[in-house]
Amino acid sequence: MKTLLGYLGFVLILGGATGLLSDRIGGFRLFGFVRLLVPDGHETAGYATLLVLGVLLAIPAARRG
Repeated sequence: MKTLLGYLGFVLILGGATGLLSDRIGGFRLFGFVRLLVPDGHETAGYATLLVLGVLLAIPAARRG
């Protein structure tokens, strides 16, 4: 379970970070699926939320029992 949380957290961190980058510099789309998770007009807040959620999922996966 920790491995799954780690992978999911990693994907959300990368998706949120690349979403914030593409929102700021434009045209840089590495993870296109995150556009489906974020509502139109709220891109910056949505990508930041994905980034924070990814960090929150990765922290328990990184801890050792």
